Amino acid sequence: MVIGSGVVGAAVADELTERGWTDVTVLDRGALALPGGSSSHAPGLVFQANPSRTMARFAHYTVEKLSSLDVDGQWCFNRVGGLEVATLPERVAELWRRQGYLASIGVDATVVGPEECARLHPLVPAENVLAGLHIPTDGLAKAPRAVEAQARRAISRGARFLGEQRVVEVIQEGGRVTGVRTEAAAAGGRGTDTFPADHVVQCTGFWGPLTGALVGLPTPLLPMAHQYARTAPVPGLTDLGPREAQAPILRHQDRDLYFREHGERLGIGSYAHRPIPVDPANLPTHTDMPSSFDFTPADWEPAYADARALLPALGGVEIEHGFNGVFSFTADGMPLLGEHPTLSGYWVAEAVWVTHSCGVARALAEWMVDGHPSLDVHACDLNRFTEAQRSPSYVEQRASRNFVEVYDILHPLDPPAAPRPMRTSPFHLRHRELGAVFTEVGGWERPLWFAANAPAPHPEREPWAGRHWSPIAITEALATRESVALYDMTPLTRVEVAGPGACAFLDGLTSNKVDVAVGRVVYTLMLTEAGGVLSDLTVTRLGPELFQVGANGEVDVDRLRRLAPAGVSVRDVTAGTCGLGLWGPRALDVLSSVCDDDLSFGYFRARTIHVGAIPVLALRVSYVGELGWELYTSADQGLALWDTLWAAGGEHGLVAAGRHAFTSLRIEKGYRASGVDMTSEDLPLEAGLAFAVKPGEYPGATAATAEPRRRLVPLQLDPRHVVLGSEPVFAGEDCVGYVTSAAYGPSVDAFLAYAWLPVDLASPGTVVEIQYSGERRGRRLPAVVVAEPVFDPEGKRLRP
Repeated sequence: MVIGSGVVGAAVADELTERGWTDVTVLDRGALALPGGSSSHAPGLVFQANPSRTMARFAHYTVEKLSSLDVDGQWCFNRVGGLEVATLPERVAELWRRQGYLASIGVDATVVGPEECARLHPLVPAENVLAGLHIPTDGLAKAPRAVEAQARRAISRGARFLGEQRVVEVIQEGGRVTGVRTEAAAAGGRGTDTFPADHVVQCTGFWGPLTGALVGLPTPLLPMAHQYARTAPVPGLTDLGPREAQAPILRHQDRDLYFREHGERLGIGSYAHRPIPVDPANLPTHTDMPSSFDFTPADWEPAYADARALLPALGGVEIEHGFNGVFSFTADGMPLLGEHPTLSGYWVAEAVWVTHSCGVARALAEWMVDGHPSLDVHACDLNRFTEAQRSPSYVEQRASRNFVEVYDILHPLDPPAAPRPMRTSPFHLRHRELGAVFTEVGGWERPLWFAANAPAPHPEREPWAGRHWSPIAITEALATRESVALYDMTPLTRVEVAGPGACAFLDGLTSNKVDVAVGRVVYTLMLTEAGGVLSDLTVTRLGPELFQVGANGEVDVDRLRRLAPAGVSVRDVTAGTCGLGLWGPRALDVLSSVCDDDLSFGYFRARTIHVGAIPVLALRVSYVGELGWELYTSADQGLALWDTLWAAGGEHGLVAAGRHAFTSLRIEKGYRASGVDMTSEDLPLEAGLAFAVKPGEYPGATAATAEPRRRLVPLQLDPRHVVLGSEPVFAGEDCVGYVTSAAYGPSVDAFLAYAWLPVDLASPGTVVEIQYSGERRGRRLPAVVVAEPVFDPEGKRLRP
């Protein structure tokens, strides 16, 4: 059962039936084939460039699929190409970055000069732009036609589409979906009004919060009105009949504008106006197009002035028609995909634009049929948000910000805006006293560096590479290597798994042997059935059937909860606890001065000790490659723990250290970051994690040991060169991979980057180039594959 027959719902039905699930019913509250949602009025621009590899590949698949479809000979996708123009120098550099993103997924794109921009688009004067990014395979999707084409294919395989069927109840039994009931039944009407179903997919777009409420599911999206207008005939454009357009779709992101041809008229969309949130409960139900609001001319006037400044041909042209169309925005700009956390068989695909619709639908269909998508979707997972992040106030503030920033040049380290702070550790007050510069990750305030620490001498970085970075991070990293440092580990998700069968559950779920002696710590992986790395976990056995699991966020917690058998409890204890990493060659000196317990327990062991009067769970592990411990206690005793260690550390050179130092040190040691260095698309052996894979029966056990197709390897660059992540890697003129993590390695005085490369290029000594775009056009920076880890390869510093 699919609720919603727009471009997402139709694509889901098509993808499911293609995979053999042919008993599919699609219901919509509106009349077919234009039920009145966003798909009914979407302008249909499909641009593939996106900083997210997942989103870019969603769009790429949408291009491929819609290019192969038609409705009675009429096009579903007009591959006119795309042209993004730059009128500011910083936008030129951004175009080069976007070209690099596309190269890394195999999409051809070229940064072109002003004259070529003018040649490609008849309305763009060369003197008005500095450069452009031309993507030949971008184009226009005719959304209603794409709906019809995919619906026809689904119907030919057995699906049915029914309009004017507003779902008012989702029927469930024993924690599973069993069907839906439509408005006709609630009103006492006649006809087929109750529909049995083993699976229900919510694809209701901006009505998503209302649909989700039927099953107690907060759907954290915000419907927003977005302005679109169509001009009178424009000199220089001709009536192309059914073809509609021949010039590339055009984006003027410096002024939050986009343009597409409608024959001799021009369609113009603007994100330059104020955010206009819409309450889906107040949308009109008596019109054919409830998602189309009246045009607001006052919002439009500045945008049209900017449009005319770029395209002088619009100088005497009036607007014939305009409207404010409703689209969905989320707190982080990503879609909402996945299964209800507690209602089995209830799936969601929301906040999806036409651009990504087919790619999203394929991923969801694979998830439902095969158990997991072929692409990494962890950043789109419905269950990625905390309860606070699902609150209406949070969603409205963050989604409104995303609307404002939709065409902005965003740095990968830009910290999120309000509401902040949301979650703070017990050490937050001390961090502020030490001049912490914060970012936010998963709702938690996390220090990047501390102003109290003096900056190390280091060549000045160009503004783009140096944004949200300080040479103080070098000081903190070197202090960790030379003396001792404190790191806030509180934001690391901690999960208590307990009860009869807890050991068997974890041992049968993950790739390493968890059935170990009490007091042992195990690094292990959760895998897909295809062997891909869903997440890495640090599992500490505290009792025969009691474990603390260090996880990677809400998605891991959701996965553990939904898979846990009866009798096994899964409890997120993060908010009630806190943690510190105490690491460095003098860590033992600091800890032993405030602890009388035996601290001689070995690496990857755990023990309860007392730091002063504070009971602490001490894990002898290190994510920075130095002697030390992760120290956990209850949140109410956290400040006392910090103060006790801080007072004891003064004579030993103890410093507070932030996230940038942490990243540098972990990369020097070759420690992976889940969701960054490896994802569900990557096998453990490819990611260098063979040591965490044991023989046994667990999801992905057989596939995990398949022959590697590529490898994650460290690259070493000149210490003056900087990359930030996601850049393409070249061997000659061929793009052969992309960067995952990167940081300056102060211990080895080199810049280090991890990258995915083909096996034949992954041997130490292989020379490649990384394309980096900072303040100017893309440069090729020489890099060499090196053996890992680049620092302390024998691991001697981890032991006293």
